This record gives sequence, C-alpha cells and structure tokens, in this order.
Amino acid sequence: MNYDKLLGLKEKVAVITGAASGIGYSTAQILAETGCKVVLLDIDEKGGKEKSELINNQGGDASFIHCDVTSKKNCENAINKIESEFKRIDILFNNAGVIRRKDIVEHNEDEWDLVLNVSLKSVFLLSKYAIPVMEKNGGGSIINTGSGWGVVGGDKAASYCAAKAGVVNLTKAMAIDHGAENIRVNCICPGDTDTPLLRSEAKQLQLNEKDFLQSSGSDRPLSRIGTPEDIAKGVLFLSSNLSAWVTGTTLVVDGGGLA
Repeated sequence: MNYDKLLGLKEKVAVITGAASGIGYSTAQILAETGCKVVLLDIDEKGGKEKSELINNQGGDASFIHCDVTSKKNCENAINKIESEFKRIDILFNNAGVIRRKDIVEHNEDEWDLVLNVSLKSVFLLSKYAIPVMEKNGGGSIINTGSGWGVVGGDKAASYCAAKAGVVNLTKAMAIDHGAENIRVNCICPGDTDTPLLRSEAKQLQLNEKDFLQSSGSDRPLSRIGTPEDIAKGVLFLSSNLSAWVTGTTLVVDGGGLA
C-alpha cells in the first residue's frame, strides 16, 4: 500500500503552536516523519530552536518562529513569514495552552485572562490569518486542542474548562463557516497526558507528582495516562486524507476516561 498517497501529507506545510514540548513537539515529529514541512511556533525560543534542530537531525524539515500566541502582531507576523517562505499553509494545529488549578473565587483576573488568551484567543488569531492563506491554495485542515474538560466539567480548573469548552464549540462554528473553502476544522480532546502542563498541575495542587500522575490514569478503562504520541497520532489522522470527510467533530483521546 502506498502510505504516502493514503496520508497525502508529503510536502505539505504544517504550523504547530505550543511546539517546544509535549503534544506540540510530538506532533511536529510525527508530521515531519510523514513528509510535512513543519513550522514550530512557541514563546519558548530556546526550546523551540532545540526541538526544530532535533527534527532536522532526524531527517525532517523543520523551522522555528518565536510567537506569543496571545499577540495579534506576533500571530500575523508569523503567518506572513510562513506564507512568504513556503507560499502555502496546509495544516494548522492550534495547540498552545496553559492551566491554572483554581476555582472562580481563587482566580484573579490576570490568571483568568492568561488562560483564556493562550488557550482560546490564540485559536482565533492564528486561524484568522492562516485561513486566507489556505483558501488561496485550495483548502486545508485546522485542528484545535480542546480537552476532556471542554466536554465535561472538572474541579479547580474554572478558566481552563471555560477556555476548552469555547475551543470545542468554536471548532464547530469554524467548520460551518469555512467548509465551502475546503477547509476542515476539527477538535482533538486529550485526557490527562504526560506533558509539562500536566506535571505543573501537581505542583499547583501541592501534590506528589508521581502519585498525581498515577491517580490520573488509574480510573480509566485503559488504566494509564496518555503519552504525547497518543495524541499526536490523532492529530495525524485529522491532518491527513484519512479524514477527508471529517469536519466539525471532536475526537476524544483519553483512554476511555469520559466513558
């Protein structure tokens, strides 16, 4: 079987936010392995450069652009730079996110704004500038990172739940608005995944990291937390020709947690 043809990703240009670690980096790796030219966006310049170099050393084609995804200017400049260099954008993975483990009363306004801006506003900003580029080249695929807590609520994560629920429904609205332009828009909703973000939650909740990670997976049907690669494989599906008639959907990858 010709897997290059089945996936249809060879020479495609993929833009990934939050790409210096975790799910973003794993997705950049797997898309590069399928033949994509990957552009890593992150506020972590040192980490982003290191990760793009690693992908290149492994035979991939990666570049890095420093980008604060909460900044209109940064997002517009990044997309303009990508279009100038590659003349196209085929895949946009809006993956950047942060979490603050607090309820409404405990939150201050700056924390609330940070979580909403990084996790939700960034989807708006990057998509706003990437969609016209996709349209010029006949379409594309946008994948937004939601969360299991964007589908159901969770404890002491009020701003995160609000942001991720917004991502889930924004995805549906974008799919409706841009289907005529052959732009598919889907949402991937990870369960607890072993990333720096999840590990930061243990610290915020003042819990032992090892115990926290174990407890996060113990009550799932598959009895473990996810790996970044588990989520990246879902993004690969939504990026590729395998999902050519899939848009406006939410793919939950959580080891059965929501079941």
